[in-house]
Parts: sequence; structure tokens; C-alpha cells
Amino acid sequence: MTAAEAAPVHTPDNPAARIPRATYRLQLHGTITLPGGEQARFDFRDAARVVPYLARLGISTLYLSPIWQATPGSSHGYDATDHSRVSDDLGGEKGLRKLWKVAQAHGLTMIADFVPNHMGIAGGHNPYWEDVLRHGQASRYAHFFDISWQPLKRALSGKVLLPVLGDQYGRVLERGELQVERRGGELTLRYFERAFPLSPRLNAPLLERAWEHCGLPENDETRLDLASLALQAANLPRSSDNLTDQDRESRARETAVIERRLAALTEVPAVAKALDEAIAELNADKMRLDAVIQEQNYRLSYWKVASEQINYRRFFDINDLAALRIEDQRVFDWAHSKLFELIKEGVLAGVRLDHTDGLYDPAGYFQMLQQRAAEVLGVAYQPGDRPLYVLAEKILEPGERLPDWPIYGTTGYDFLAQIGGVFVEGANEDEISGIYRRFTGDRQTYGQTLHDTKEIIQRVSLASEVNVLAEQLERLAEADLRWRDFTLSSLREVLTEVIAAFPVYRTYVRPGGERETGDNLKIAHAIGDARKLNRELDRTLFDFVQAVLTLDAPDPETRERYADFALKFQQLTGPVTAKGAEDTAFYRYGRLLSLNEVGGDPAIFGTTPRSFHAQARERGEQWPHAMLAGSTHDTKRGEDTRARIAVLSEMPQTWAAYLSTWSRLSRPLEQELPELGGGRAPSSRDQLMLFQNLLGIWPLDGDKTDLTERLNAAMLKSVREAKLMTSWAAPDEAYEGALEQLIGGLLDTPEFTSSIEELHRRISPYGVQNSLSAALVRFTAPGVPDTYQGSEVWNQSLVDPDNRRPVEYARLSTLLRRIEERFGRDPLALAEELLPRYQNGGVKLLTSWAALKARQAQPELFAHGNYQALSGGKHVLAFARQLGQERAVTVAPRLTYTLTRENVPWALGEVWGTRTLSLPSGPYRNALTGERFQVRGEKIPLAKVLEFFPVALLIGE
Repeated sequence: MTAAEAAPVHTPDNPAARIPRATYRLQLHGTITLPGGEQARFDFRDAARVVPYLARLGISTLYLSPIWQATPGSSHGYDATDHSRVSDDLGGEKGLRKLWKVAQAHGLTMIADFVPNHMGIAGGHNPYWEDVLRHGQASRYAHFFDISWQPLKRALSGKVLLPVLGDQYGRVLERGELQVERRGGELTLRYFERAFPLSPRLNAPLLERAWEHCGLPENDETRLDLASLALQAANLPRSSDNLTDQDRESRARETAVIERRLAALTEVPAVAKALDEAIAELNADKMRLDAVIQEQNYRLSYWKVASEQINYRRFFDINDLAALRIEDQRVFDWAHSKLFELIKEGVLAGVRLDHTDGLYDPAGYFQMLQQRAAEVLGVAYQPGDRPLYVLAEKILEPGERLPDWPIYGTTGYDFLAQIGGVFVEGANEDEISGIYRRFTGDRQTYGQTLHDTKEIIQRVSLASEVNVLAEQLERLAEADLRWRDFTLSSLREVLTEVIAAFPVYRTYVRPGGERETGDNLKIAHAIGDARKLNRELDRTLFDFVQAVLTLDAPDPETRERYADFALKFQQLTGPVTAKGAEDTAFYRYGRLLSLNEVGGDPAIFGTTPRSFHAQARERGEQWPHAMLAGSTHDTKRGEDTRARIAVLSEMPQTWAAYLSTWSRLSRPLEQELPELGGGRAPSSRDQLMLFQNLLGIWPLDGDKTDLTERLNAAMLKSVREAKLMTSWAAPDEAYEGALEQLIGGLLDTPEFTSSIEELHRRISPYGVQNSLSAALVRFTAPGVPDTYQGSEVWNQSLVDPDNRRPVEYARLSTLLRRIEERFGRDPLALAEELLPRYQNGGVKLLTSWAALKARQAQPELFAHGNYQALSGGKHVLAFARQLGQERAVTVAPRLTYTLTRENVPWALGEVWGTRTLSLPSGPYRNALTGERFQVRGEKIPLAKVLEFFPVALLIGE
């Protein structure tokens, strides 16, 4: 008996019974403006309206994007400003509970996305961050955020650097763009639309000034109150890390009293006038104003200094997202209070965790989460238990295994990369690589490109984080006679090189020194590669870094300090890798863009069926309830865009011929830019990506209304992320203009559009085949299948925000109802009717619905059935799921362009010749077409199984 067969059956008394059967991702948002200017909204009320449709589709669980209070107008919710509140923009907690009731009525549960790593701090909307700016280290919330209060730059001691100014500080001050203003009893520092809080202690001079000039008699009660208030403000304790929690609470209460008293006093016209005059005098005196600003608990600076000087940890390099110290029990309890309340009441059945690699101690966090979940669910807990359905966003590099954490698996990027690679013809790698090199002139491998981009990210985007880490490493070296002569610059350089060579996103050393199996080997791998690439660096530098990262210390105290550094180091390697790969290298190395996807490695040219089967079997045995994703809110291209691009791997010579034609047509539209030394723009590298993107999203229904706009937006993001010709930090308007002109010119060139239309017609059926096969595998392989909103039909999207466009649920509901009605009468006739009319997406909706219904009918089979690879030859990915007497067989063709040699559009019937599929004997019914088969002798002709429809799901009867 296999591990999968021995898995327990989940009962209603077991919280694990809330494991989803199939999830559907909904992107929630308040009112936002779409790229075309149209406004859209999709909140809890809108979600409730689509629940009946999703229940009919066969979905068991709504998978909600972040539901927590976020920056007003947020289109995604990952910039939460208060984890303890449900978003008002989405309908508040009342709206969420109404959605839950609707879901319950239709038999659905809900899980939600949760962001434990960071918070949004833009615009003054985060009350906790604003309190830190107001009170500094004296804030009750100073421990919430990962701030380096004593950085190497002395001017930042005890301050938070805020890189928000549009110019150098002195120029901004001189132009009068910084002004103190009063809002009732609160004084703030205004910079255009942003109002920064002022330290209440520093209000005293203004209050004293107002007291002196208010014109009230000396013994006037109001004037005496004003003098008392000034004294109260002056006597507030200074911001310091020496304050106790009690001191901080006391200071907060005193500040609230001061603001209430001042608000009351400013109701007196004489006081309000005197205070406003004092403020006006201050604003007019730039020297005094500067002195006040310099005394605040933050330092305002030009936005361009952020990469080198910022002293709070961020989400990647986004200044408006500040990292949380969720490892602090106080922060953990606060951040999860509302989440656990919703879990306790049954509103949420599980949680998807965002960016867990950014956490100080992921394993410790997961354990704290499950332990607390057990408490609120009222079940016994032992370390390692998993009472709550928890998924972690985790990118696994090739060959890397998910640590044995108390979760149910990843959010599915590993599966996404594996299934996408199945439809790439690995035998043509050399030819496709040659086309790429000839067209672009780029001779680098992807590995070399990635190493370069990781160094660039550390130098440009995350330099401040590297600096903070290097300073910490220098202090460790200084404390050891063996290493004390290492300079800060040499330590920074060796850190940069080791991180650039790191083979995975991060290792998992824990505060007590425990680590995951293989962590030391990964560190040794990085050290070894960095040494080879940097032979001029002192070898003992590498020895020192390796000793620190592996906690090879002479005494327990030093080991503890090494561990603290190692945990901080781990928090940096992940963002560097993510930014270096997904946000830079993916936009530079465009050999075959279907491989340039989150969770994937463009260096790996395809997945063999044998490799896919091994990974699927392992997932079934180790992580049977991990999520299986096809598209997500973060994918660079939708699943059907990638499926079509993958066909190019089967036709290298044809692809080269079309590229030759298109490059000839684009040549007159290119521009010579002097700043490029006479070079032409856009670059051939960017043009190759443009052509693949355009082919991938060329509309199946022929509607090209917004094609130019969508392509312009995606390619602008592409070239800026690549950071070669332009960037977000330093946009090159001339280059970007040349790119936009090329796109518009090509789409206005009849010869070009008819040429791409021709290739689109030739490959579309094979792209459709890839899509149907991938969808069927996702619904039937070990794991919990997730459908990203709208992906039950064609998802030909590009990178966000294109992949978050509104979904036409009314049309989909109508289409599904027709499928339901026709399927009940004659499923085979329906399948045969939908296939040649594939453009409307009905054929994918049929496949999705029928597979989900089969999963619904036999939930234990698909949740716990063992996995057996079946032999059907190179052009079929086939496997069986079996549990007791229940059996289901998935037949998913691949590389059908090569199989059919483009003689027919579909790999049906006689195309399969004498090829057979090996599977257990017995009667079967095709859940997609209703056909019945009797298998004898453990073989059946593929021509029979795939006679009328290009994929099959055979259910044993």
C-alpha cells in the first residue's frame, strides 16, 4: 500500500476536512481606473454574485486576494495598512460575512491571502507607521517594523529615512514646498499632498510663541492653559530605545491629551490666530524651519538615495512597503487577531501566505500559526500538526524540495513550471538557442545573465540592505582577531558576490542554529562559485563568510551572533533573487518566453514526461494538498499565452523565417538615437520579446480593439524591468518613444499584420491543444487545482495589470448553462460542436467543468488516489489515479504540431496511427465526451481514445 492509499479519510470532526477540493482565485478591489480610463470594481458584493456560477462550475472554495484594510484605491490589497481590519473599500467585515453566507448556502468555503511580511505605508494611511514617524523609538509600534535605528550614517541615528522628495532637500526647502500646517489640534509637515506628523515634543516652541503673542491678559485662563500645554509638550520624554513599554504608553496618552487640549484651545480665535501666525513665521524662516525638520524622528530625502541609504527593510525595493517583524510575538498576535477571529467563526477555512521567504524565521512562523489555529479551533496540538489549511508562496529552484514545514504545500508555481515545460520540445533547444543568438547578438547563457542581474540589483535597488548587512558583518569581524583586519568595502564586495552566486532563493537557518538538510551544501556551492568568479578577492574573506553562515563559531555567544546575521542574510538573498530573476533577467533573456515564468528557470528547456511523472508522484506522496496553479495574479503571461508561445519550440525553422520577415518590416520603423552612439532602437532583444508577446496574445476572436494599448503597457514594463535601455528609476523617453512608435507602426503595416495573422492561424490549434492538456492535468494530478479568475476559458494575458482585467461572468455563466444543458442530452455532439469553434473558449470551459465535476463526484480518489505514469509514447502525457476500486485516467497529448506535421489542426483519430495507451483493463467512460470504452489486455489504441476530442479523462466504471 502506498503512502497516498494509506492517507486518512477526513471526517467532519477533523479540521482537515476543510481542505479545498478545487479553488477559484478572485481578485478583489474597490473602484479603480483601468488603463483605458474606464472604472471598475469587484468587491465582496460582486464576489457574492458569481458564487452560484462557481458552484455550478464545480468549485469548492473561494480563494480571495487580500481582504485586509489597504491603501485607499489599492488594486491588489498587498499594501495592507491594518491587518486587524477587513477592508472598507471591499465592503468591510459586514460585506465579508455576507459573502460567506452566500458561499455557505452554495456549499463553498473560503480561504484568503494574508501578507505577514510587510505593510503599506504610503500617503499617511498606516496609523502604526505614522505613530513611529511621530514618536520614533518612543512609539508603541516601533517594534512592528524592521528599522535599523543606529545605521553607519550618523545623521540617521534614531531616525527613519523617508526618500519621498522629488528633488534635493535643500532645493525643496528653498522653494517653500515644505510647510508646517495645523489641522485642528494637530501640527503636521506638509509636502504637496503628503502630511507628515510632527514630534509632539517639538510643538512646545510654537505653543510658547503663541502664548507670548495671543494678546490675552496674563491671568486669562485660556492663556494659562496655553502656557501649561507648552510646558506639557516640552516635558514629554525624548524618543529613545531606553524607554519601557510603560513609558511609551504614557507618552502616547500624554500626546493624545495635548492634541485634545490644543484642539479645544484653538476654538478660541485669539489662540488660533496666534498659533497660525507663529507657524507662518516659522515657514518664512528657512533656517528655523530646517532646524525643526532636522529634529523630527525621520529624515526627508531625495527619492534617489533610497537604494543606498534607506534604513528600514522593505518588500523588495518598494519604499511604500515596510517589512514587519512578525517574529516578535507581540506583532504576531496583533497582526493575526482578525484572521484568527474569522477562522474561529468558520468564515475562513484556510490561508494563503504571501512572500514567506521574506520572514526572519519561516518555520517558526508556520509553527506559531498552526499552534494558534489549534487553540481557536479547539483541537489538541503537537508540534508539526496542521489543523489549518495553510499554503505558502514559495519558489522552488530546480531540484530544491520544500522543507518539512507544518503547511499543506506551495501555491503552485512549481507545478506551473513543470506542466508548462511539458509542451516545449527539448530536442530543438540548440536550434531555438541559435535563433536567439543570431537575432539578438546575445551570447550569454541564462545563468550568466542571472548572475549579472543579481549583482545589479544589489548595486542599484537593494544597496542599502547590502550596506546594513555588511556593517553587521564588519562588527562580527571586528570582534574576532582572525578577521578583524577585513575592511567594510571588502566585506560588502564578498557579500555581493556570494549572494549573486546563491543557487536558491534562501536557506533556512533558525535562531537556535537548526537548519534544513542541504543548507550547508547550498552555502558551500555559493561560496565555491563566487570564489571561482572572483579570484582577486582574498580567499579568507570567503572562509569568514562561510564560517558565519554555517555558524562555525568558537563559542556559544559568537554562534548566537552568527545566527542573527545568517537569518538577516537569508532575508536578503530571496529579494535579490526574485528581483534579479523575475523582475530583470526574465526581461533580458528572451529565448522562449513561455519559459520566463514565476517558478520557472529559462535555462531548462522543457520538462520530459518522465520528469513530470516523478515530480507529480512525489507531490502526491509528500504534499497531496498543495495548490496547482496555471495562472496567478503574478504570472508574467497567462496560461494560454504561454501555451501558444510554446508551440514555437516545435517549429524552429518556420519561426526563424517569420522573424526574418518581421525584422525586415520593422527596420524602417526603428530610430537612430545619438545617446546609443548611433545605435538603433528598439533593440533586437526587445523586438524578439515583442514578437513573442504579440503572437501569444493575438486575439482568437479577432477583436484587436485594445491590442496596441495592452502591448504598449506590457513592453514598457518589460524594457524598464530589463534596465538595459531604460528603467523605472531613470526612464529614457527617447527609447521608450521609439518602442511605442515601432509597436504602432507594425500594427499599422498590412504586410506585418497579415503575416502574424497567418502564423497565428497556423499555430492556434496546437496552442489550444497545449492549453486543454495543461488544464486537464491541473484538474486531475495530485494537489488542489486552482483556477485563476476567468481562466476556465482563454487567458491570453500579459504581465499585470493586464492579467487583472475584469472578467465577463455574465457571459461565462450563460456559456456554462448552455454546456450543462447540451451535455445532458448528447455530450459527444457538444464536444464535436465546440472544438471547431474554439475561439469563444467554450471548449476549455467544457474541459474545466467536466473535470471539476468528475473531481466532485469522486473527491477521495483525486485527493488521495495513488499516481501511476502510463506509457503512450512521446506525444502523450498520461497517468492514472487509483484508490481502491476507483480509477481515473488522464490522457493529455503534447507536441501535436510535430505529430500532425501541420497536415491537420487536431491530433484526432487516424493521426495517432498504431500508437497505443497502456492502462488497466476494464470499462471506462470519457468524462468529457460521454464515450465508453472496454479495455482488454491493458492496451487501447490512442486513435480510439482521441477519435473525436483532443483530450480524455477516462473514469473507471
